[in-house]
Amino acid sequence: MIKISPSMLAADFGAFRQSADALVAGKADYLHFDVMDGRYVPNITFGPELLRALRPGMDAKFDTHLMILEPDRYIADFVAAGSYMITVHPEVCYHIHRVVHQIKETGAKAGLALNPGTPIEAIECLLPDIDRVLVMTVNPGFGGQKFIESTLPKITALRERARRDNLSFEIAVDGGISAANVARVAQAGADVFIAGSSVFAHPDGPAAGIAAIRAAAE
Repeated sequence: MIKISPSMLAADFGAFRQSADALVAGKADYLHFDVMDGRYVPNITFGPELLRALRPGMDAKFDTHLMILEPDRYIADFVAAGSYMITVHPEVCYHIHRVVHQIKETGAKAGLALNPGTPIEAIECLLPDIDRVLVMTVNPGFGGQKFIESTLPKITALRERARRDNLSFEIAVDGGISAANVARVAQAGADVFIAGSSVFAHPDGPAAGIAAIRAAAE
């Protein structure tokens, strides 16, 4: 099943609630929050209080990507703020198995992210334990970057591994995703598509941007 998770990083920060409402009206499957600390990646975005402010009356699953150092210190805060899914990077966790299960013990879904230069082997032993692998198709830190073509074989390898071992994790992709390239990414094996600029910059509005990506992926 194709799922679309528009990135709130590309939203109008001066009208954040209205942007989120437009995505929900456009039948987004998740709302994606790119949390950056200015240390692991060269940018600073938002914290749990923003999610907490959006949560009342918001019928959407919050998909939270922690691009931060020491993510284990903040998992409980983001889940309490309404996060459905928490994704972390293995490079920043001294004990990644413990962090994955820390997420799951809160009741949230657990994801692990692979940067373009991070091999599948970095998380291979945890594939049976997680709910999502997030394949970064750009280097993390900024929106609006160009899709890195060399990430496609990684997506295919993950899909083949899931089929071979009867594993149920989602394969999400994040970075440079648009209606122009999403069909190839779906054919490679991805099923969750995180897109920011291509959704919010669509000339007919975010709902049309979501529909265009979904139609091309399907």
